[in-house]
Amino acid sequence: MSESSTAANAATSNPQSGRAPSDTESLLNQAESALREVEDSLRSPKMQQYRLEELVGSGGPPEKVSMDLLRDVTLDLKIELGRTRMHLDEILQLRKGSVVTLDKLAGDPVDVYVNGRLVARGEVLVLNDNFCVRVAELVGSDAIH
Repeated sequence: MSESSTAANAATSNPQSGRAPSDTESLLNQAESALREVEDSLRSPKMQQYRLEELVGSGGPPEKVSMDLLRDVTLDLKIELGRTRMHLDEILQLRKGSVVTLDKLAGDPVDVYVNGRLVARGEVLVLNDNFCVRVAELVGSDAIH
């Protein structure tokens, strides 16, 4: 092998000579370029700040609009006249016309439960042959007055 061909080979394989970059140098340049792109994206994020108005619309104040979204939700409402405890043999003896004594007296307020939670107390009324409950008291720490 001649000296000139050896010198030419050394020049192409030496990355500091400034001629043809090696595979290692090329990979290093790609990695540095990728890191610069990541740093640039962190400096100028393309995300926008979350805005409540975009979620609820512009139909009024957010409190009112949020309540409007909940108006069609179905809830389980129960009116409890009273309770009692009975043994199994007493329950098996129940027949048509049997009387079950409850723990409340006539005229005592009944309890109003929404989804299993006590929310009010009221009195039983009859209106147009239907039983009704007039709410007399709201129960809870955040009762509305």
